[in-house]
Parts: sequence; structure tokens; C-alpha cells
Amino acid sequence: MAELLAPAGDERTAYAALHAGADAVYLGLTRFSAREGAENFCVSSLAALTRYAHLLGAKVYVALNTLVKDGELADFLRSAREAWDAGADAILLQDVFLGRALKETYPGMVLHLSTQAGCCNVHGARLAKKCGFSRVVLARETPLEDIPAISAIIETEAFVQGALCTCFSGQCYLSSFAGNNSGNRGRCKQPCRRRYAIDRAGYDAPAYALSLSDLSVGKDVQKLLAAGVTSLKIEGRMRSAAYAAAAVEYYRAQLAGLPAQEALSRLRRTYNRGDYTRGLAFGQDRALLSRSVQGHIGERVGQLSRREGKWFCACAFAAEHGDAFKILRGGKEVGGAQFAGGGRDGFYLSSRDKLAVGDEVRVTLDASLQAHALSQRRAREVQVRVTLCAGRRMRAEGEGYVLEGEVCEKANNAPLSEREVCACFERAGELPFAPRVTAETDGVFLPKSALNAFRRAFYEGLAAHLAPTRAPLEEREMLMPAMRVRQGSMTAVILSGHTMPEGADMVIWKPADYADMRPPKGAWLYLPPLLTAADEALIAPQLSLFAGVYCEGMYGAEFARRYGVNLFAGTGWNLTNRIAVSAALEFAQYAALSKELTIAEQDALAAEGTFVLAAGDLKVMDLCYCPFEKTCAACDERTLYTLTDEAGRAFPLRRWRGAGGCRFEVYNCAPLAAGAGLPSALADCSLGDVSVLADVRDPSGKGAGATRGHAARSLL
Repeated sequence: MAELLAPAGDERTAYAALHAGADAVYLGLTRFSAREGAENFCVSSLAALTRYAHLLGAKVYVALNTLVKDGELADFLRSAREAWDAGADAILLQDVFLGRALKETYPGMVLHLSTQAGCCNVHGARLAKKCGFSRVVLARETPLEDIPAISAIIETEAFVQGALCTCFSGQCYLSSFAGNNSGNRGRCKQPCRRRYAIDRAGYDAPAYALSLSDLSVGKDVQKLLAAGVTSLKIEGRMRSAAYAAAAVEYYRAQLAGLPAQEALSRLRRTYNRGDYTRGLAFGQDRALLSRSVQGHIGERVGQLSRREGKWFCACAFAAEHGDAFKILRGGKEVGGAQFAGGGRDGFYLSSRDKLAVGDEVRVTLDASLQAHALSQRRAREVQVRVTLCAGRRMRAEGEGYVLEGEVCEKANNAPLSEREVCACFERAGELPFAPRVTAETDGVFLPKSALNAFRRAFYEGLAAHLAPTRAPLEEREMLMPAMRVRQGSMTAVILSGHTMPEGADMVIWKPADYADMRPPKGAWLYLPPLLTAADEALIAPQLSLFAGVYCEGMYGAEFARRYGVNLFAGTGWNLTNRIAVSAALEFAQYAALSKELTIAEQDALAAEGTFVLAAGDLKVMDLCYCPFEKTCAACDERTLYTLTDEAGRAFPLRRWRGAGGCRFEVYNCAPLAAGAGLPSALADCSLGDVSVLADVRDPSGKGAGATRGHAARSLL
């Protein structure tokens, strides 16, 4: 049976999702959550929610899925233990090796691997399973045809609704280097949702060039289930209770094979960016990008006309006070409007914007939907029998639980009737019970206060029986590996050309086309964060040409073992603490530390074989889609473009080709000149300039316009 999993950014949304029919909800605590901007949960509110969910037969998953630094390990362990003690059914993590250490510390804890870990193939699935995870949340870019093989290894969870990251999850650093707000630390400021121009005909005007439409797979959930997916995940911890409830109702209808058009209409009104895409699992569609309109586009209800000198929308939608609208012209947003009164066959609108007859009217706030979401109630049916007989103890039993009270006395007058007893026990207070009560009494006397007290005690006891409190875990410390700090002396360079540069001890070669590989002698092969089965089939026969593989995804650990090749763990592994570094070096000969660490933080992790990105091109995004909307017939097939924001900053955009067609990389508007401390130095020269090798370790001689990145500026 498929699990329908809903987001919960706050308590109100969590309960709304459960009452709408969610099988599980996922949420964050006040720390270590990839959605730091959500209200999130304290431990006491989490405990109350897990109890309530468990009474309904639902589950609660807690996301502690940000990168954790060395100095935060004790706090992280405490948060995980407190979440588990509060009743969490699983903990979601980004760091697979930190998960392994957590599982070794508390073997009974259930772990799910976050989509931030980028699990996209069987190798990532095998690593997750070996590290103690019971489920992986698939990367959104995982092709549908690859999912059955992954699901045969480990339980899988797939996104079906909600926002899509433009970058491969866990590999986005644009917000981090643009404003010190790291997506890997839960603070993404979404620079991908801003306007950019690309220097290609038809794409050179400012537009939302990187903004993806919301995902909505609709009836294709059945294809995901056929591929072995266990859990269907709705994204949206920053969204409203109305959205969570509407999304649950929509997918409940899809799973039941019921008409879903009205449910989809409600969902569109709560949140809809770009009129939806099926996403990359099913192949890129023309709806993937929302270039013209940013944010919630709502649902189309009609168009503007003039009536009695006022703006009017003739339609069947029953607008009311509190509703709000977005106005489009030629597919582009021109303003907003508010409900200004009802009229025959429609409603009036008011706006401060310059509107025109014929403009499209889309409802973006339907006030009735929030009330609908919060008014729903879901309850667990329980069979209850109450026995009140003279000379015997009060007795209530149901669902395997029994409570006895004081001995009953025979009434001299006004005896309790069975109807009165049933009426009393049909009230379960705030507990989500729907009691079916039968009663037996032979005419006893019992004050109403005593009967009510007995009822309350019974239902509290029944709740404790059906959703028992978890025994607290013993406080332990995770086993910390010894970190022998060493001075590195090597220089590695990532390049896409064919000439071995001077000053490099190691070359990591990044092909422009993986079907046509002619590497420099002795080079290592660069593997991207997304490696599909088709990519692997293309690459595997050519591995003998290389000294090893430099891999941006943690799947590289099992990939290298499978093919018996040397491994360099890339910066995409996001190694931020000694547990992860030590574990990575069990699999890899070399490992690059996170590029979001300061030099001081890097130096503390400078084990033998470690590298840091010290200079050169700074990749901030991996795009697994075509930003030109797959207009292949008109493609100029250039390798390099420029993405320019509204402030005039130019971000290089590099094209390369894998088995499934073109993919792209976005580089920072300023090159990196961070310098290297104790670890060996890694220079990225993907865009062709190898001059940075001359002073790769020394940032003092950096060229004009370069950035030191996070070398001296720690992340929040």
C-alpha cells in the first residue's frame, strides 16, 4: 500500500494534512532543518503531534537534513535523540556517513536518506543501505526507468507535487556564495527565481530563465508505484495548511481512481507555479520552465471586462471577501487585484495596477480553502463497552485496553440509563477517536462528575495503550575517529581541454561529450552528481582509459568498488565533519572537503589525502535539464553561454552532453582565489583558464574581481 507523505512547516499544517488523509507527515525541528524559514517544531509540540498521528495510524518523519560541522556534532546527536524520544518514526539526513555513525550509536533508530544526498542510482542505494538507512528519497532527476532497480535494493520515496529545485539537490551553492545563505544549511534565498538573460537569440531578454514550474505528476503516480516506489512525497514545508490539505485530497483521489478535477482545482488555487510540469523523471516537457511568471500563478477563472465603470470578471467562480487575484496579459504578470463585490454571473475587482479589458484573471488566494482545510476532522473508530453494575467495579474496555474504577452502588432513585452512559462515552474530547459505544447497567447511581472523570481517564489510558510513549534513549556519544592533521603537497586540476598543464600533479578531465572521450594521458575521469543507468552504460567500457574517477556524488563509493577503480571523492560529497571525512577516505584514495568551509575549518579536517577547492572556476549549480526548453532544431550548440542577472553580473553557463542529451553547469560570476591551508589544493579550470595554477595556494595575488568565497567567512 502506497504511503502518501505530506509536508508540515507548522502545527496547523501538520494537523490539516493528517485530517485530510495523509499517511505520514515530515517536518523539521528548530535546528538542522533544510527549511530553516519554516516555523518548525519544538520537542514538546513534536511529541504531541506524534502521539496524535500514531492514534490515527499515521507516521511522523523528522528532517535533520542539513550539513553538520564538527563543532555541531554533539548538538546534532542531541536533536536526533530528542526527536526519536518524542516519537519520530524516522530521521531524515543528508550526510550518509553521519547517518552511519548515528545508526551505530543508536541501532534502533530508523533513518531515511534525504533527497539532498542526491541518491539517483543503484550505487547510491547500496551505499545508503550499507550505512544503515532503510529508505532513500530519490533525487528528483532520477529517470523513471531507473527506479525499479533502486527500489529492488532499498525502499524508495519520490516527489509527486510541489516546488522543484533548478539545481541537482545538494549541489547548489549560488545562494551560499551570493549572500552567505546556504541551501545545504537550510537558508536558501532562491536566487534561481530571479530574472536572467542568456546570450542566445530568443533568450536574451530578462526572464525567469532558471525558475522551474511546480511538479505535479497527477495520474502518473501509478507509474511510480509500478516502479516500486513506496512513499509519494508532497513538497511544501513553506506552504499553507490549505495547500497541504488540498494536495493530500488530490492524491487520495488519484490513488483511489476517483474523479480528481475538483481536487486539482482546489490545489491550483492554493499554490501553483507555472501551471505544473511532470518533472524530469518522465523526461523534460515544455512546461518545465516558468519563464514568464514567478511564484504562485493560481487558477484561471476568466478575463477582465468593464461593467458599470468597474472591473468585472464574468465566471462561475464564487469569489468572496479575502480572495486575491493575479492578472496576466500575453502570459505575463501585469498586476494584482482583490475581490470588490459580487455581481450577476461574476464579481467585481479593485486594483491599483494598470489593467486592460481582456486581461486574464487568475485566483491566487481563495479564503474558503483555508477554512476548509482547518475544519476537516479524521478520527479512528474504536469499539467501547462500558459496564456499570451494582456491587461491581466500573469497567470500560476497548481495543485491548481495560480500565476499572470504584465499586458501583445501586441507585435509590434516578438510576443511570444505558443511553446516558453511551452518550457520555461517545465524547472523546480532543483525542481523534470516533467511539462506537455499548453499555450495560442494572440501575446504579453515579454522579455525572464521577462518570465524566472515569470517561476521561479511560480515553487517556486508551490513547496511551494505542500510542505508547517511547522509552528514552540512553545518552551516548558518537564514536569520533582520530583526525591526524597532515600538510598536503599536491595540486589537482579539473579541466575540459586536452593539454596537461604545468604545475599539476593530477588532472581531472571533464569531457564535453561522454560519448566521445579522448582524455589526456594519466587523467582521472570527472563524474557528475547525476549518473543514470544510460550514463553508466556509456562510461563503463571506457574506464580503462583513466587513472581513476573523480565523482561529485556519494554513489561513487559503490561505483568505484563495482568497477575496481580508484576514487577521488569530489566537493559534491559536502564533507563538513570528521566523521564524514574519515568515512569517505575508507572508500576513496582522495577526498575534497566542502567548499562552504573556512580555511580554519578545512585545516581541522586535513587528513592525509584531503583536498580543498582553492582557486579557479567556482561551480554553483548543476542543471540536469535544458534551459533553452529543448529547442534543439534552433540550437547554436555552443559550449559556453553567459547568464546575466538584473544587476549586470555575468555567470558562465557551460554545456556538456551525457547519455540523455545536454546538461549545463552554472559558474559563479567571480572566480575563486581562496588559497589552501593544510590540505592539498584543487583548482577548477573547467572554463579553460589554467593561469590560476601559478598561485593556487596564495590568495594574496588574486586577480581583479576574484572572491575568497568562504575562506574567511563562515556560514551562518
